Amino acid sequence: MKTKQLSPSKRSTLALNQEDLDAAKRNLSEGAVTPALASWSDAICTLLNGALATELVCVLRYKRHHFTAKGISSPPIAAEFMVHALDETRHADRLAERIVQLGGLPDFNPANLLQRSHADYDESTDLKDMIRSNLIAERVAVEAYRQMIVLVSGKDSTTRKLLEEILADEEEHADELSDLLAKE
Repeated sequence: MKTKQLSPSKRSTLALNQEDLDAAKRNLSEGAVTPALASWSDAICTLLNGALATELVCVLRYKRHHFTAKGISSPPIAAEFMVHALDETRHADRLAERIVQLGGLPDFNPANLLQRSHADYDESTDLKDMIRSNLIAERVAVEAYRQMIVLVSGKDSTTRKLLEEILADEEEHADELSDLLAKE
């Protein structure tokens, strides 16, 4: 197979922006937040605080469901709810760490978690309703993470990677819950 050769006038060049490199030498107290990222850090922290609220609400919902699940088929499902709660806790911790790295403050204020959360809290007592509620929340989280990844792409590759890793977990949770719902 022949490789097409571009004429010198049609070749694109890739070059680092020297102005941004020079700016990175200043304001050392800002750690990893260089001027190119700084213009986006507040907006990214706002997105991440929404994701943090979602993860915290999910932890609370999963734990409630874990402890209140009843019925002959509930023990393995309740155990799965706790596994998911622990996963969501790790997600929340990672999001909080990234918010701090970006110079922001993670918002753990319980008074406004539900307002910032993408997912709902649920007090179902029926096992099938619990599974359905958690599946809905996971699907909402999947969509929210996909949208956040698009929004931060080209602006913050570290946050994008973090969101992609969490998204993979959320997709796995949704698949597991979908399988559980099909069995009930």
